Amino acid sequence: MIQISDTIQLEEISNDNFNALYSLMKEVYPAAYSHFWKDGGNWYVNSQYSKENILKELSEKNADYYYVLFNGEKVGNFRILWNKELEGFSEKRIVKLHRIYLHKNVQGKGVGKLVLNWLEEQAMKKQYEYIWLDAMDEQSQAFNFYKRMGYQYHSHCFLDFELLYDEVRKMSQVYKKL
Repeated sequence: MIQISDTIQLEEISNDNFNALYSLMKEVYPAAYSHFWKDGGNWYVNSQYSKENILKELSEKNADYYYVLFNGEKVGNFRILWNKELEGFSEKRIVKLHRIYLHKNVQGKGVGKLVLNWLEEQAMKKQYEYIWLDAMDEQSQAFNFYKRMGYQYHSHCFLDFELLYDEVRKMSQVYKKL
């Protein structure tokens, strides 16, 4: 267990507790993104949080995957990919924040900010120069949060998931110099 603050901890996700992650994401993801999907986000949760995909992600080298706990309760997940290149930064030591999802009940309570601050501290200790992530432009609350945290636009792509509505396909890559 990693203690970030009096109320926030990270707990490593392991091969034997991925079912709890799937259950958690069945609640967390649709609350934020169901309106982006023709099926309410079921395909995304079922594919990204399937046993096979989680076990694959847990086996990847240079990756850390955590539950986010608030007052001892699992409220989200957080995945880091160390040494994940971003186009144009190939000569730099860079880390990708691959995934962070938090339950709507803890949004606005500083959880995301403290988790990102912790990641920045860890990255600097390991002598990384940049952090980057993908942010959905149409999820303005999250996108604006990253901007407030000092992330800036780098580039964008369009997601090709069949069940995703066309108007929400834009995903921006944003980065922050440490």
